[in-house]
Amino acid sequence: MNIQEATARYEQWLGQHIDVIESDIARKHQQMALAPFPFLRATYYRWAQTWQDACPELASAATVLSVGDLHLENFGTWRDAEGRLVWGINDFDEAYPLPWPADLVRLATSALIVIDAEHLSIAHSGACDAILSGYLKSIKDGGRPFVLADEHGWLRVLAMQTLREERFWNKLNALVPGKERVPEDAAAALAQRLPEPGLEHRIVHRVAGLGSLGRQRWVALANWRGGKIAREAKAVVPSASCWAADGAANNDFYYLPITRAAVRVPDPVLDVLDSWIVRRLAPDCCRIELTDLPESRDEHKLLCTMGYETGNIHLGSPGAQRSILQDLEREPGTWLKESAKRMRKLVMSDWKEWKES
Repeated sequence: MNIQEATARYEQWLGQHIDVIESDIARKHQQMALAPFPFLRATYYRWAQTWQDACPELASAATVLSVGDLHLENFGTWRDAEGRLVWGINDFDEAYPLPWPADLVRLATSALIVIDAEHLSIAHSGACDAILSGYLKSIKDGGRPFVLADEHGWLRVLAMQTLREERFWNKLNALVPGKERVPEDAAAALAQRLPEPGLEHRIVHRVAGLGSLGRQRWVALANWRGGKIAREAKAVVPSASCWAADGAANNDFYYLPITRAAVRVPDPVLDVLDSWIVRRLAPDCCRIELTDLPESRDEHKLLCTMGYETGNIHLGSPGAQRSILQDLEREPGTWLKESAKRMRKLVMSDWKEWKES
């Protein structure tokens, strides 16, 4: 099955679960042709379909509740119940039980692709070593959340430098309601997550992300006690890993289970209500893009931290620490780089075929 057929079949499956926004799907197809990294982000379904065949030696590793669609731009910040700034993995749309190496291979593959595009200056081997060393330290430590208050000053500075408050609100305020009618359950979910009952607000359609393009996204915008606030509702869909299993997998949705089980400080607003993921949007509650990172940065340290945070997530699965450490003792030291190189080759081949078509 080539990339065109896989895309058509996945989108047909997607349409069986939600009302797809066709204009967003068309936008997604255009973004996929631009460069390998956007293509990787937009095509987790293809990754789920191919990675175990490309890396069969990893498929028998211990299963943990995994992120699935992990990459360099799936990290961001949020505020916890104490108002503290927290950094970590930002999106769990594709969460699913997978062999634990799956997340690391995808994260490393995204790093190799970004390095090839000259958006990172670290060497391939250095990137893979940093990710794996951070992950191993997390598993051995038992994990620890990244609360950017008293510690992790370098990461706090990096995160705060990416904030563009005026640009953020201007972009949201420019959004319009959209052609589709706001579903009643989405409107109810948004209203439920506003800070006061009956707060006056308007609901607009938002186009964001790449892998989730095609799903309905609705944002409630309001002024509350002297400032702007926003809440987003995004349609719930089972992981593309279900589709890749060709009906042999369950269609459970793991967004909340993975966030609640992980070694993590939760976002108190994040919830799944009916068939909608609801969360707060704010300049300090959003994904961090590579283009927002400061030019002066320690890339080895950043990738090591991303690996550590991946360990935080995997440690939420019962017995994960012991099983992963046993698996790591049997793996040669170069397995992550070799697997990521194989997957990068597959991604590049699919991207070139998609671009030419």
